[in-house]
Amino acid sequence: MAIKNVVAVILTCMMAGQPVSGLAQQNPAQQPTLPDGPKPQVIPDAPRPVSLGPVTPGKGTTPDSNGASTSEDGPAVPDKLSQTAAQKDEEQEIPPDTTSGPQYVLRVQTNFVEIPFTVKDNKGNEVAGLTWRDVRVYENNLRQQLAYFTVDPFPLSVALVIDQSVSFDIMAKVNNSLGAMQGAFTPYDEVAVFTYNNGPKLVTDFTAGQSARLTQALEQSKTGGREMAYIPGGGLGSNINYNNGADSYIDPNTNSTHGRSQLGINNPPRELHTLNDAILQAAVSLSKTKTGRRRVIYVISNGNEYGSKAKYSEVVQYLNAHKIAVFGTLVGNSALWGVGFLDRMHLPLMMRDNILPAYANATGGYFMGEYRQGGIEQSFAKIAQEVRTQYTVGYYTHEPFIDGKYRNIEVKVLRPNLNVIAKKGYYPTAEDAKAPAVTPMAR
Repeated sequence: MAIKNVVAVILTCMMAGQPVSGLAQQNPAQQPTLPDGPKPQVIPDAPRPVSLGPVTPGKGTTPDSNGASTSEDGPAVPDKLSQTAAQKDEEQEIPPDTTSGPQYVLRVQTNFVEIPFTVKDNKGNEVAGLTWRDVRVYENNLRQQLAYFTVDPFPLSVALVIDQSVSFDIMAKVNNSLGAMQGAFTPYDEVAVFTYNNGPKLVTDFTAGQSARLTQALEQSKTGGREMAYIPGGGLGSNINYNNGADSYIDPNTNSTHGRSQLGINNPPRELHTLNDAILQAAVSLSKTKTGRRRVIYVISNGNEYGSKAKYSEVVQYLNAHKIAVFGTLVGNSALWGVGFLDRMHLPLMMRDNILPAYANATGGYFMGEYRQGGIEQSFAKIAQEVRTQYTVGYYTHEPFIDGKYRNIEVKVLRPNLNVIAKKGYYPTAEDAKAPAVTPMAR
């Protein structure tokens, strides 16, 4: 009966988590004598770590009977390995984030200005071999520190604008020369085609310069030439005359011929040449292309402008704000030196009929006047090559960047008798965020 009580007590202690040995020590007189059986296995303690301590090169250490290391020429070194391991564990722990409040990322926009330009001699030939030491850039009459200079070619994003409002004979020359246009581009270029007569029209959006899609678009751009001028009230509109005889006059509300001249002859309506609208539509498409490419509008036209909704000043501001240059080939009478010279010079107080030179001068582009078909074909490849190999400089302006005010720019070359072709200024926008791999230049 006593044995059963002891076994019950042992089981109760085991379930309660109290060691049996402690219970036996509390009641030494009640310790029973258990029958012989397998004894519990005793797990030995792990060996103590041995600290090597400082070791002299060429001499080893020998552990003694107590586990301490003894140098050949010194006393035993105390054991410090366990303390060192604990310190390493504490150092490897990642400290908690003690930053209070939300985390902010500061983004800074740089005021970088990039200027492509071309240098020619007195004969109109390109000048190569210039270095950044030969170039000076001024913004608002203040010299700027150059931060970027390259002569590497850039891929082109070209919006081709074809004038279909020219006469029939000039349109025939343009149609025959369009077959050579595609040869001026590389597979890395992208080209969109626009036409205009009484209004602009998109023939194809941007496609590869050597694609079959561009070939088809150029073929669709061929037309017979000038359309009939738009007359309010339709082609069959007629005037209403009052008071027949010498006192007769035309009702201005129903006038389809824009009134009469001083001699009493009806004035014919002016022909529409919506060049401003066509350039603006092409510029809007170009502004959506990727950065790092030359944005170019290439115009094939006689340069005449009349009837556009967009104004010249508004279009030029949009072009300079989006880094778009206007190049072109003048055709027709505007291409002749004697006839088109006055339009290019633009005499004061005279209406400008040929507006293409003004676009080229304001945006850093240029044009060629070609009257014959062979010259028109050669101008495509020549202008495309010169655009691709322009010099490019860049600097960080010190002006407040996005203030919307026009900045004058002047690019000079420290060599005599050279002509620099570059844009006259720019409008700062948020698009100019950073420079392409800018490396500051040493002086």
